[in-house]
Amino acid sequence: MEDSTSKFIPEYRRTNFKNKSRFQSDELRRRRETHQVDLRKQKREDVLAKRRNYVDMGSMANDSEEEDDVENLAPGIREDSFLGKLQLELPKMMEMIHLDLFENQLNATIRFRQILLREHNPPIDLVIQLGVIPTLVDFMKEGQPDMLQLEAAWALTNIASGTSDQTRVVVELGAVPCFVQLLYSQSLEVKEQAIWALGNVAGDSTTYRDYVLESGAMEPVLSLFNTTKMSLIRTATWTLSNLCRGKNPQPEWSVVQQAIPTLAKLIYSVDAETLVDACWAVSYLSDGPSEAIQAVIDARIPQRLVDLLDHESTLVQTPALRAIGNIVTGNDMQTQAMINVGVLQHLAPLLNSPKETLRKEACWTISNITAGNAEQIQAVIDLNLIPPIVRLLAQGDYKTKKEACWAISNASSGGLTNPEQIKYLVEQGCIKPLCDLLAVADSKIIEVTLDSLMNILKVGELEKEKNQGTTNEYAIHIEEAGGMEKIFNCQANSNVHIYNKAYTIIEKYFGEEDDDGNFENGLQPEAYGDTFGFGVQNNQNFQF
Repeated sequence: MEDSTSKFIPEYRRTNFKNKSRFQSDELRRRRETHQVDLRKQKREDVLAKRRNYVDMGSMANDSEEEDDVENLAPGIREDSFLGKLQLELPKMMEMIHLDLFENQLNATIRFRQILLREHNPPIDLVIQLGVIPTLVDFMKEGQPDMLQLEAAWALTNIASGTSDQTRVVVELGAVPCFVQLLYSQSLEVKEQAIWALGNVAGDSTTYRDYVLESGAMEPVLSLFNTTKMSLIRTATWTLSNLCRGKNPQPEWSVVQQAIPTLAKLIYSVDAETLVDACWAVSYLSDGPSEAIQAVIDARIPQRLVDLLDHESTLVQTPALRAIGNIVTGNDMQTQAMINVGVLQHLAPLLNSPKETLRKEACWTISNITAGNAEQIQAVIDLNLIPPIVRLLAQGDYKTKKEACWAISNASSGGLTNPEQIKYLVEQGCIKPLCDLLAVADSKIIEVTLDSLMNILKVGELEKEKNQGTTNEYAIHIEEAGGMEKIFNCQANSNVHIYNKAYTIIEKYFGEEDDDGNFENGLQPEAYGDTFGFGVQNNQNFQF
């Protein structure tokens, strides 16, 4: 996800996420942080963004005794031997491919394809430097025999599966329009190879994704799902996922929205591979503006996504949960649409999943639900989701703690309109783990935690006044949890927002003024450049 100075900094954290009276629901909706998405994209790059059409070397590429001998050598020697033989063979292949005889052209193209199928270190750069790509592109053009089109497209597919520089050569030499045209071929094999190639190109970058879409790929891609050939459906679903994927910029909505009816069917596929890629595609489309989220809801996709949270494979659960999390970043009505199909009941088991990623994503999703209205916060409470979230706040790994913190903070903000909700949060033991988070280095989490504690203290003050008491019980709980000292230390933070929040809490709930207007214990706020601190007067020592 990309930074947005007008909406999210980081991407799904609102800068001005709180006003003095109450958090606004829309301001609490959060997107995924840039680095999180980058890591996820990087992790899935080999299996999602690009795929090589690899066929077993023994049956296809190693079809000569010489190559079998090479494979039996030690790795380093084998590599040198392979490249040595290839240097001798390539000029002959180039000569053959330019002969005006179909059989020679086909055999040479097959040989190029076989070389590029090499599992380790395929010689893509050598083939590019040879200058054969324009010829392979010509072989894909209309009027060429199906077999020649297939072999040429296959070779180019594997070149496009390489680095961005290697993909760029394929694109700049005019292959994309030819791939799109091949989607109209009468041969299913040619169609499948073309859709595979387009998936690799679109998966390289948002620029190439948009170029593929601008080349008119969406309509013929969607037409491929009328077939019963499973391998073609799998490949087409993966390519469709890449066409929907990416931000900065997002794909043209008027084009990719055409895929929603098809995806609404694909998410019911019994084929696991198809199901995984279809769910990722839905997650990409739902990770957008309210219009995109509404289109996914209108297609009646949410119910199926919720059902898939119970799928046996985490490969399916993960994108289904991501899509749900994106939908609940929408407005309250869109969030309610997910609640109405039972999402909260299905999120509960994920909070106890053995997979840390699923626990973290579930907390993130719930945090966007608690950013809603009081009724939606109450729905989370009624389904007993707060206790496991508090447990994760205390015991989860750091990334999960951050998401759990947001879930509790958002609930505490909305709870200002219903103090009983904040009292419930306190009863579940949220104060101690919140106080512990004040010791982390993440400035945004410190801010969010301070806001949570401020909201809790406000309700404690209301309870004190209601009961005509003299003590804010929640302030005592925070002090006993070591929170007062940590809040006090936050006043030395260079972040002015953290300083202001901490200073306000200490002044209002933990400090008293004497007759001269000085803080008890002789503490006065002092400015040091752009930061603030408290000076010690009268040589007093303080214990917290």
